[in-house]
Amino acid sequence: MTQPTIWHNPRCSKSRETLEILKEAGFQPAVVEYLKVAPSADEIRETLRQLGTAAIDLIRTGESVFKELGLANASEAECVAAMATHPVLIERPVVFYNGKAAIGRPPKSVLGIL
Repeated sequence: MTQPTIWHNPRCSKSRETLEILKEAGFQPAVVEYLKVAPSADEIRETLRQLGTAAIDLIRTGESVFKELGLANASEAECVAAMATHPVLIERPVVFYNGKAAIGRPPKSVLGIL
């Protein structure tokens, strides 16, 4: 069985809950602590494609760096570059499975791609 991958922040309760849901479903997901190993701009673009969403929808707009960088009216490319440089901006967790992705907000939403 193919295993999912999760962009995980162990300090985030939603991320921990999503990881637990994956394990309860019988998976042994690959865990990527994206704050330690930031995804590249290409990986972020591929994630957006799999999610079927715009970059702004993957950004945590409440982060101080979002305001500091003035991203409210930024282009798609600027948002992707900002997430690659400042991974704290990436909404968490993101689960990848069989060419699809889902944001674990709420955590059970990832079950739709499994």
